[in-house]
Amino acid sequence: MSLLDTRTAAPPVPNTRCRAGAVGLAVVSGSAVAVQSRINGELGVRLHDGIAAAVVSFGLGLVVLTVLVSGSRAGRRHLNVFRSALRDGTLRPWQCLGGACGAFMVANQGLTVGRLGVAVFTVAVVAGQSASSLVVDRAGIGPGGRQRVTPARLAGAALTVPAVFLAVGDRPDDPTSLVLALLPLLAGLGLAWQQAVNGRVRAASGSVLTATFVNFAVGATALLAAFAISLAFRGWPSGALPTQPWLYLGGPIGIMFIAVAAALVRFTGVLLLSLATIAGQVVGAVLIDLAAPGGAARPGPFTVLGAVLTLVAVVVAGRRGRTARAAPNG
Repeated sequence: MSLLDTRTAAPPVPNTRCRAGAVGLAVVSGSAVAVQSRINGELGVRLHDGIAAAVVSFGLGLVVLTVLVSGSRAGRRHLNVFRSALRDGTLRPWQCLGGACGAFMVANQGLTVGRLGVAVFTVAVVAGQSASSLVVDRAGIGPGGRQRVTPARLAGAALTVPAVFLAVGDRPDDPTSLVLALLPLLAGLGLAWQQAVNGRVRAASGSVLTATFVNFAVGATALLAAFAISLAFRGWPSGALPTQPWLYLGGPIGIMFIAVAAALVRFTGVLLLSLATIAGQVVGAVLIDLAAPGGAARPGPFTVLGAVLTLVAVVVAGRRGRTARAAPNG
């Protein structure tokens, strides 16, 4: 039996209305990621340490989730179901590591958004996320089983990358920024896998809250290890903790995003979920830059056109014919 053996009973195909609602929610959650990127990026600038900013963001999220899970009978029951699934092999240990990818994503927000800006950061994330979504869906890593790479799905993913590059076409090129963008590119590669395995945890535990808690627990552990190494080599962050409350909302926003993704991935598949969240990220990034551009120029017509093209990509990828049903995991 291979490491990625994901043989499960084929889930029912959701109806069109259910899928459309799931896509709409995914777009909204994606726009929240753009807000989170700006918040964690600014927190990293204030602390002069992107990893420390990620620890604060993930740590606050984990505190909130710990209270929610331990403070409710249902939360404790589903956590026990999760443990039982691990013991009996229903859930594999590697399927619980999605939080490590989330930690890398949040660390990148703190490390790079201050220099790249939200839109350029989104470009790099999208480039990785679009490619990896096809692979993750085809491998059947998510709870929805294997998804065929139909022409519509392939076209939707292919449209996303040029659309997002068009969305930031009004910004000047910076060779240093392009090199720095490799970090969020790698983070984007991990996002699709994170959404898929978090969906597996949700299915095994029967609880979105439990899946979100596991994600944050794993991510916080990874970030604390990285922060300890950073302390050993660089010392304590030179910046002081800011007093503005909004700079601590990154963790709660992350809870919302992870919970929504874990709940929706079974209805949409990893690729369509990723494309919908990408659309939200792009539109959110444009709106953020319009409302608070900071040191960057306000979005021009090409930026708006790129955002519209990204939404078109989501619609294209969401078209399903009879051949678009999940392939069996035999």
